[in-house]
Amino acid sequence: MSALLAEKWNKGLSPSRFMDGMTKNKEAFAENYEKFEWPDEETREFFESLNNRDDLRCMIITADWCGDALRSVPIAFRAAEAGGIPTQVYIIEEHTDLIDQYLTLGGRSIPIVLITDTGGHLLGKWGPRPQQVQEVMIAFKQDNPDREAADYQDNLAAARREIGKRYGERTDYTPVILRELQDILSAV
Repeated sequence: MSALLAEKWNKGLSPSRFMDGMTKNKEAFAENYEKFEWPDEETREFFESLNNRDDLRCMIITADWCGDALRSVPIAFRAAEAGGIPTQVYIIEEHTDLIDQYLTLGGRSIPIVLITDTGGHLLGKWGPRPQQVQEVMIAFKQDNPDREAADYQDNLAAARREIGKRYGERTDYTPVILRELQDILSAV
């Protein structure tokens, strides 16, 4: 996988090019990006302390149509910016070879945030949702293996409602996502 990650570097979009090129959710994404706030000084200081490192890269597999990306990618952008971590965005439909290396529950779920070193070695992975939110989808997939079942769509709709509740407001999910990213970055 590290060869693929190294090969993909410089073939993605910058965060600003991704945001400029959005055709779906552009205003809501921009609002989440612009209204980002650090939950506390310690979290901000942790990410800013990463400026002392020059060995990290951030690769984000996503798409503008994704509701999970709408919430979490602006936070990942802000965290990487604060840490001086070079970041590139890879549109899922254009980089299926990349997403296929990082399937979630056997499927192409986004966003996926990959933290690598400058040689393309994977140091950590986050996504597609905060753990407390992802628990809902894990339970749904376990309880609903047959996509053709009569109640599959109703159960999926219920799972999506619960996911929305677990995300809560921006002030609820921002600290959770930052903490999960911090946990990954603290270990590398």
